[in-house]
Amino acid sequence: MKTMLTVFLLFLSGSAIAQQEPAEIDNVQQTVDSIMALPLKKHPWLAVAGVTALNTSVQLYNRFIKKEDYAQTTMRSTIRNFKRGMVWDNDLFIMNMFAHPYHGNLYFNVARSNGMNFWESAPYALGGSLMWEFFGESDPPAINDVIATTIGGVAIGEITHRVSDVLLDDRERGFRRFLREAGAFIINPMKGIARILRGDAWRVKNTHYKYHDSDRFPIDFSMSAGARYLADDEGLSSGEFNPFIDLFLVYGNAVDGERHTTPYDFFDVDITFGLSSNQPFINDLHIVGRLWSTPILDRKQMLGEFGIYQHFNYYDSKPVIDGSDQTPYRISEAASFGPGFIFQFPKMGIVSSLEQRLFISGILLGGTKSDYYNVLERDYNMGSGFSIKSKTHLELGNFGRADLHVKYFRVFTWKGYEEKDLAKIEDLHYLNVQGDKGNTGLFVVTPILEFDVAKKWSITVSGTYYNRHTHYSSHPDMESETFEAKAGLTYHF
Repeated sequence: MKTMLTVFLLFLSGSAIAQQEPAEIDNVQQTVDSIMALPLKKHPWLAVAGVTALNTSVQLYNRFIKKEDYAQTTMRSTIRNFKRGMVWDNDLFIMNMFAHPYHGNLYFNVARSNGMNFWESAPYALGGSLMWEFFGESDPPAINDVIATTIGGVAIGEITHRVSDVLLDDRERGFRRFLREAGAFIINPMKGIARILRGDAWRVKNTHYKYHDSDRFPIDFSMSAGARYLADDEGLSSGEFNPFIDLFLVYGNAVDGERHTTPYDFFDVDITFGLSSNQPFINDLHIVGRLWSTPILDRKQMLGEFGIYQHFNYYDSKPVIDGSDQTPYRISEAASFGPGFIFQFPKMGIVSSLEQRLFISGILLGGTKSDYYNVLERDYNMGSGFSIKSKTHLELGNFGRADLHVKYFRVFTWKGYEEKDLAKIEDLHYLNVQGDKGNTGLFVVTPILEFDVAKKWSITVSGTYYNRHTHYSSHPDMESETFEAKAGLTYHF
């Protein structure tokens, strides 16, 4: 399939594609190919050195600048880590379920920035995590950290790799070039460092200057800003208002009738930043990325694909101001894969297009709020399980669009602490449990309405209902539910 740029070049030449000789079309395609940057030469040992340098610099910073206790490593602590083996740790929710996946993205992108492809870069996330767990801390190495850092790091890493490529353009000079390089550096620091070391950050090219093919991988990016109301245990008058910023990105085609074998040539990302001192800065983050897919339906303007997808979901909140001590919601799906179906349907009345998605995934590592477990910095359970997700997306012509997200998570905590006497454990870092033995069902429903008010502007309103039911093996079962409502102004770039 010829690119839109090919069509544009042919149009400028005053000829239609059908009128071109095959040789002429090939020449135009060669012109298009000359625009795209050449693949980087692979440097696997430079990538190993980069991961090692990253871990060393972070460890030295924590040891000598921040003077963290866990960074005061010795040969004795390293030997102890190998002798005692791995445990389930008791770090904060944001540390285990977001910070570790983000750090894994840095390992992954060290390899990506040295010419490795997606699959070749994944072992660097694993190797970097193991190196840190056994050599970088005096605390015992954590099995949950390795899972989250590796698998969550791959998801975040490939997205930041591809999004940073969108900004780069080696034709640019001066301040515009600086802005592009700075933006790509913020999104993907490891690529930014590699480009500086290679001199690519300021080298101007007249060919092979672009890093993203917008025809093969179209992008829909929007940003919303507004206010949300977070209820305290369903309270209509006992919640709190706070501002938010939401970023939403769709990369590539969800379904196009073709077979896909390149990981993450389609993904979408939705991240909400809370701008209140009382709530987490990262309010929620949702990723779905295609690893592989094949067409299963192509008739009467209907398309369908079956594929394997990777999922990353992260919800976090804190008790509302002047409310109860209940945490409204806290859910994580840090490592998850599974099959999925995506269908696109033709115009039907006011609905100009309809897309339906259905995913079933196995959760290798998830986290849920606990009502009883509170050890060191952890007040949540970890475990494995499954999730079911549905998304219905409608384009409503000139009026706007509507989405309905329905998600169900089931997380089983297999290794409890109930048979242990915590008072007799000398060092709770070695408690080595997932939390309260039992299982949690988490149901999340989010309807979204978007009304167009100008060419690129719209008003977006949404609500989310959260219901959690937790069965405990040694404690009374608990159920909680709450909701939040959001309204904001959205700009489509």
